[in-house]
Amino acid sequence: METGERGGMLTGLIETFLKGNLSILLILISLAAGAVALLATPREEEPQIVVPVADVIVSYPGGSAAEVEKLVASRLERMLFQIDGVEYVYSMSRPGMAVVTVRFYVGEDREESLIKLYNKIFQNIDNVTPGVEGWVVKPVEIDDVPIVNITLYSAGQTSHELYRLAEEMIPRLQHIKNTATISIHGGERRAVRAYFDTERLSAYHLSPLEIMQALKVSNAQLASGAFEQNNAVVTVETGPFVESAAEVEQLVVGIHDGRPVYLRDIADIRDGADEITSYTRIGFGPAIGHVPVDPQHEYAAVTLAVAKKKGSNAVWVSDRIEETVQELGKTLLPEDVHARITRNYGETANHKVNELVKGLTEAIITVIVLVTLVMNWRVGIIVALAVPLTYSLTLLVNLIAGYTINWVTLFALIRALGLLVDDPIVGVENIYRHLMMRKEPRDKAIMTAMKEVLPPVILATLTIIVSFLPMFFITGMMGPYMRPMALNVPLAMIASTLVAITITPWMARWLLKTEGVEASLADVSETRIYRLYNRIMSPVIATRLRSHGLMLAMLILFGVSVWMALALVPLKMLPFDNKNELQLVIDMPEGTTLESSDAVVRDLTTFLRTQPEVTDYTTFTGIGSPMDFNGMVRHYYMRNAPHLADIRINLLPKDDRDMSSHAIALRMRDGIREIADRHGASIKLVEVPPGP
Repeated sequence: METGERGGMLTGLIETFLKGNLSILLILISLAAGAVALLATPREEEPQIVVPVADVIVSYPGGSAAEVEKLVASRLERMLFQIDGVEYVYSMSRPGMAVVTVRFYVGEDREESLIKLYNKIFQNIDNVTPGVEGWVVKPVEIDDVPIVNITLYSAGQTSHELYRLAEEMIPRLQHIKNTATISIHGGERRAVRAYFDTERLSAYHLSPLEIMQALKVSNAQLASGAFEQNNAVVTVETGPFVESAAEVEQLVVGIHDGRPVYLRDIADIRDGADEITSYTRIGFGPAIGHVPVDPQHEYAAVTLAVAKKKGSNAVWVSDRIEETVQELGKTLLPEDVHARITRNYGETANHKVNELVKGLTEAIITVIVLVTLVMNWRVGIIVALAVPLTYSLTLLVNLIAGYTINWVTLFALIRALGLLVDDPIVGVENIYRHLMMRKEPRDKAIMTAMKEVLPPVILATLTIIVSFLPMFFITGMMGPYMRPMALNVPLAMIASTLVAITITPWMARWLLKTEGVEASLADVSETRIYRLYNRIMSPVIATRLRSHGLMLAMLILFGVSVWMALALVPLKMLPFDNKNELQLVIDMPEGTTLESSDAVVRDLTTFLRTQPEVTDYTTFTGIGSPMDFNGMVRHYYMRNAPHLADIRINLLPKDDRDMSSHAIALRMRDGIREIADRHGASIKLVEVPPGP
């Protein structure tokens, strides 16, 4: 290959693909691999972030918040901060409990970090504060965030009955492949309650403490050995556990005058719902459409939150959950109990992938139209083909590297959309010009054209890659969060360059036609764009004074733009995402009763029913709502107290409304602020951001 020897390795590569059939093979393999990658790569809302974080939850019964902070939380903070690799330690203290959060540096091995944490705690078990009843270490990760929320509601069933139905649904949902933690939010557990008669207690000379000890002994089941009889081994067990309220009534709790005292003799036994410590309801807004109940009322509700396993496809898991819920609605749930999906991150992740495909289609059409207007439709097709080929190669590398398709990955690919067509456009435009000149044979003209533009094409690609490389060095939690951006934009540019030097010349050889085109059109100075540009720029550069004036004007405009960016434009690490979900976080003064907090929630829901974009909302008074990414970082899911409440608001899909979720939130804040001032509450409207 003489040309390859003269022009180097890249020139030889161009010539190899130009004269052979490798380009056809590369096109077919790229498109097939891209289709497989698009279907096989897991889709999810948020990127996978490995941030070693764990909560140490310590129980200290009887201690006030101040005592817990002084005797438990502070001591544990100082001890855990001694662990190698720990970046932050912070705590939350409340009566009877402390939560100490340990966060290791980003990049620390998750398993090793947790082992260090466990070792540190158990090495100092002899220094535990007297009175501490126990502790549990709970690791926190991105996959703990539920991808699907299923809200059960009914006009005729109580929240306790809905809770029992939710318990029946959990084993059926857990059998779905790749489902992880499933939690129930709202409702009351089943409980057998004993209401003591104080006069009878006095008559039998019994105290509640004695009865509690007797119940512990009675409600037990233990293996007590075995014996052989009739050539068989018989296992003996003492017990068994109490299984019904009738058995509870028969429990012996004492002896009086030589006769047993049964629990029914001193207490009224009731089998039913546990004590109410929270209120959870669902309501509907003006945009709800058809529902099987009256949309003007609110209904008792219980929410099932389903998370997925790490690395699994959120779209597939959520679709299977939705199908299972529909089946259970026919077989398990009574006719007056309805199930509504109030969160589906699989659907939103799939919608964003479909937006990417839609953006690709629009980009291809736009490229064909614009290039056709400037040159011809054949050139437009060559350039347009570079878009799916580039994305196919990029998605394939993402799949191999273990990345998922999430909003950051999609943002990177869409960001690269305007850059990746530059290389093919430069190449095919110069090829078309050389072919019109007719000074060399077809193949040689293509090679000459590519050698002319190869240095600037390579330099432009390297420049873009270098500009995104600093994103690899972002520290803290944002580092791994933005890693897909740092990888995918340079990756798309490399793939674009590869397409420009392999596929573009080969397609130009077969598609570009110059018959009937005057050779004079190859002269750049004869084109309309050149004449227009020449008419504008010639007077400006005609004299040194005007040239210097132009440069000064550019510097002034640049300075003004920098000033506007720093002084007038709000700076954010992440853009506002047009989500379909909002959250209200309500904090009443400590000591506020559950009913008073619920009154504030009812005022807020009355206001929400006036907002035209609201489809439904779910309220959680006295209990935390299912966490999202924002709540995972801020521990909103641990907001369990009578003076705390959450409201989850669902909006119309963004394609069906005129305003973005951010604009809707700004519009709603005045009404929410008025309600907060009237009740003396602190109410925060959270826009459920896409990241930390």
